[in-house]
Amino acid sequence: MRWIIDFVRRKGLDREEVRYLFVGGLTTLVNFAVFALLHRLMKIDVTVSNVTSIMLSILFAYAANKHIVFKRRCNSRTELAFEFVKFVGSRLFTMAIEVGAVWLFVEALALDALLGKAASQIVVIILNYIISKLIVFRGAKPGGR
Repeated sequence: MRWIIDFVRRKGLDREEVRYLFVGGLTTLVNFAVFALLHRLMKIDVTVSNVTSIMLSILFAYAANKHIVFKRRCNSRTELAFEFVKFVGSRLFTMAIEVGAVWLFVEALALDALLGKAASQIVVIILNYIISKLIVFRGAKPGGR
């Protein structure tokens, strides 16, 4: 993860919104790569592949958003646990939206699985930033790196 932080600093991309888009792009890449691996290569059901890829991308997104985007540090394990629960809870909410949208696009409208997954990402990325900014990392102390 250190190479990501160094890259962002070297390129002068240190605005929060730019950092979020960069990390969001990496998170989406993790999401799509795992989805494609499971669904296309391993022939696992579309919903199982989607939920698994989202869960792994949530773990990646928490660490990346905490350290790269919002640069937050917790003062105790309790504070860290509460922040993590808020983050995962918010992402589970948007995961439900994504799962429903992917199902709609792929199963009901018969779109290609990757196209359906891509279409769902626009709303999910916007919602995730708003929720992270206003709820999850709100009031947390800057960590400064």
